[in-house]
Amino acid sequence: MVSSYFTAFKNTPTHNSRQLLFPMTHPEAVPIDDVELEFSDIFGPLPGQAINDVNNVNLGNPLPAGDDSELTCDDLVIIHSRSHSLVGPSACVSQSLRKSNLTIREIEDSMEFLECFSDEEAAKAQEFVENNSTEEESLVLNQDDSVKVRSVGLEDFEVLKVVGQGAFAKVFQVRKKGTSEVYAMKVMRKDRIMEKNHAEYMKAERDILTKIDHPFIVQLRYSFQTKYRLYLVLDFVNGGHLFFQLYHQGLFREDLARIYAAEIISAVSHLHKNGIMHRDLKPENVLLDADGHALLTDFGLAKQYEENTRSNSLCGTMEYMSPEIILGKGHDKAADWWSVGILLFEMLTGKPPFIGGNREKVQQKIIKDKIKLPSFLSSEAHSLLKALLQKDPEKRLGSGPTGSDEVKGHKWFKPINWKKLEAREIKPSFCPEVAGIHCIANFDKRWTDMSLLDSPASSPKATGNPFQGFSYVRPGDSFLSSDSSLC
Repeated sequence: MVSSYFTAFKNTPTHNSRQLLFPMTHPEAVPIDDVELEFSDIFGPLPGQAINDVNNVNLGNPLPAGDDSELTCDDLVIIHSRSHSLVGPSACVSQSLRKSNLTIREIEDSMEFLECFSDEEAAKAQEFVENNSTEEESLVLNQDDSVKVRSVGLEDFEVLKVVGQGAFAKVFQVRKKGTSEVYAMKVMRKDRIMEKNHAEYMKAERDILTKIDHPFIVQLRYSFQTKYRLYLVLDFVNGGHLFFQLYHQGLFREDLARIYAAEIISAVSHLHKNGIMHRDLKPENVLLDADGHALLTDFGLAKQYEENTRSNSLCGTMEYMSPEIILGKGHDKAADWWSVGILLFEMLTGKPPFIGGNREKVQQKIIKDKIKLPSFLSSEAHSLLKALLQKDPEKRLGSGPTGSDEVKGHKWFKPINWKKLEAREIKPSFCPEVAGIHCIANFDKRWTDMSLLDSPASSPKATGNPFQGFSYVRPGDSFLSSDSSLC
């Protein structure tokens, strides 16, 4: 559940009119201070309360209420202020966990940061290092076997840059020592996880990632834990988030959006066939690799399910939530197809269809309002968006007996050869500017300019270790291990 919050960008956006449609510049924005997000920060204030501009809970730049006429090019405004994803309120294990006074980098050699402290502080730091040494346990090599192998831990990685941060986690670009391999390391604090009673979500994210192997899903390579933190080490995909490119480049032409949508649908279809709902599909959770392909990431809200069962959790990101989630009627995989529809609408128009106002107004728009389709889109695009954004989940495209094949078979996807697509043989017309495996140019400078110092963490208040068996090493190499040709 790491959010990619984009604020002001210092560089002027670049546009490629041959590949993209309606390029736009961004408005000036003032960066906000880093805050820990609570439920009200994501879903808006309680009725009668004013919207808190500092925490950006206005769900995007509010648009004035208008009539039901079709959108035109002049109506289009790229949404820069973003909502965050979160699970609904849950009982806290402890609200009074004491924080350590130390602010140090866990991955440094102990002698390096003992030099920064007095003798008394050094003793505390040494104890901190010992407490944050990688916990030894059997590493899972596949779903059926567990064998003892050399543990993988912090000492195996060199931290290079911060590339993202959210309410529960921070994401670092890291290099595996002794190699040229670069990864993304997602670091999650156990105390915050236990305070929010979200241990099951974190374990589910790790378990789901160990089962997934798909060309359009970011792969988990390693996982391990220390006393204070959980670590997921994933393939580093450095073409930027889909929202980052949408923000900088402008709206996507239908032919480019078609390829991105097809790759996302291929990934979602694979998840559903394996009994998994993503439940937080949005542009920030789609990465582009150096070849321009889309890869789905962030499984912090994902859930394994059985057919003909429903989940009752209020989770996701407000603008992308399906009506059945908001109404609390229970949801299944059809909620993902709604989010795909919202994501596609945003790629083609620059903003989600239901935005503006406080929480209740946005919810009412999602539940009741008809979708306004821009006249410049093709009739096939209109048809697909209407079918995906069907408010009745039982009538929604993808919910029928053939599942994802209904979506893949829609006439808007007629130009797509799905076998070639899933073999990564269809090249998107847009290729991010990536200058090698260490390149971070496509990540927000808000993160890449951050200090590598990690924040202090308290010991989680729990009986035993709720994350037993968290360690994992993926066998073999994924498709991203091979050198990817740059555009």
